[in-house]
Order: sequence, then C-alpha cells, then structure tokens
Amino acid sequence: FRKLREMGYTQVQTAGCEIPFADFGRIAAEEGLQIVGTHEPFDPMLENFEEALANHQALNTKFMGIGLYTRSQEPEVWYDFCRKANEVGKKCAEHGMKFTYHNHSFEFVKMANGESAFDILVRELDPETTSFCLDTYWIQHGGGDVRAWIERLAGRIDILHLKDMGVNENGPFITECGNGNINFDGIIPLAEACGVKHFCVEQD
Repeated sequence: FRKLREMGYTQVQTAGCEIPFADFGRIAAEEGLQIVGTHEPFDPMLENFEEALANHQALNTKFMGIGLYTRSQEPEVWYDFCRKANEVGKKCAEHGMKFTYHNHSFEFVKMANGESAFDILVRELDPETTSFCLDTYWIQHGGGDVRAWIERLAGRIDILHLKDMGVNENGPFITECGNGNINFDGIIPLAEACGVKHFCVEQD
C-alpha cells in the first residue's frame, strides 16, 4: 500500500480481501489510500447483508460491488439477477451506499431472444441504488464503443476501469495503459463530464 501511494495513487479498489477487512481498511487509511469500491462474491451480500455491510464499513467505502456473477446466456437468469441486485442495492441505499456491477465482454453476446445480458442490466438495474463499474477493455473486447457506452450510461458509472487492449497475431490482449489501442485521451475527459467519480488502473 505504501508503494502504491508513493507511485501517486490515492484511491484503490479491492478484489477480495486476503486479510481481515478491518485490518485491510486500517492499513489503507494509514498509508493514505481511499478504498473506492470492492469486488466481492454476490451471494453473501444477498444472504447475509449485515455481514457484508460491516465488511464494507470496515473498508470505509460507499460502493459494494461484484466483479463477476454468471456467464449464463439465458435471459431469465439475468432478469433474476437484476431483481436480486436491486434488493441488495435498496439495502445499500439505506446506509448511504450503492451496489456496483463490473462488466466483462460476455455480457455483450446476443442471446436467443435477440438482446444481450448488458441490455437487460442497463434496463432492469435501478439507477437510483445501483451503478456500473465499467471496464474499458471488456467493452471494446465485446465489440462496444467505449465512449458511446459512457455517454449512454452518464450518471450511472461511479467507477471506470482503465485497462488497455493490444493486439497481435493471436488476437486482443490486456496490456499496460498507453501500450495498446484504447483512446484514453478521448475517454477520460468524456467520463469526467458524464459523472464518473473514480478511475482505477487495472492490470490483469
């Protein structure tokens, strides 16, 4: 954490906690890092919200998020997820928080009914209690226009993952920001204008 702060980062996002949440939150605060969101398993949020809430309060974050839920290509699975996510989002809102969903590219696959999982997420998730942790690489990997999606979801993106896409003879791959082909010079000012609160550099 100290090395991250020395590199100039002031905000971070978790992807699981390998030590107790209280210790993670304490050390981050001591080193001057604000935890702006999480990636945690969804089912515990749904089944034991009070424990999930306590964990997130220990991190002093306002965004309770998941990094992955399902790769299903069945529309009803996504409708069911949205209902459950809205339940979690409503409980989050009661404590001044939001539920966040992080995308990959499989949500852009057209399903049997002609729409994608992302279409369902955008339509069915409650914009008052949930938001998106949008990922630049996975949007482009899924054939989407990053800037168009940022504009479409203006006011609904609290966290933007900055992840670059390179390409070689084997196809696209994740690479360091600035080493690939994603138009960050055009994306970041637009994202700021569209209300994105936090920018997280992600290097898979």
